[in-house]
Amino acid sequence: QVQLVESGGGLEQPGGSLRLSCAASGLTFSVYAMAWFRQAPGKEREFVAAIKWSGGDTNYADSVKGRFTISRDNAKNTVSLQMNALKPEDTAVYYCAAGAGWLIRIWAGYAYWGQGTQVTVSS
Repeated sequence: QVQLVESGGGLEQPGGSLRLSCAASGLTFSVYAMAWFRQAPGKEREFVAAIKWSGGDTNYADSVKGRFTISRDNAKNTVSLQMNALKPEDTAVYYCAAGAGWLIRIWAGYAYWGQGTQVTVSS
């Protein structure tokens, strides 16, 4: 049974930082590209960032480029999202996903999903 479990969400002030983590089990983690998506109320799920199966190569949405950093630790079957300089518009449920390629930005390109973790950015 494949499971992706996100953690680290919460309430943060604008300009603050938060680090999300995703722990994977039930799959050969190191062969999958990993990604983060987010969905705000009333909006479609949008791509945030992705990382190649081996790490190194990354792909970021323009809205988070320079502020967020995706990383992975294949030895621990985890992927993380470091979020800096947070803005109110970053408020959303953040989802971890596993898929075929790090250049894919659509939700249908990812086979496995976590349940999400809430991030709220507000003063």
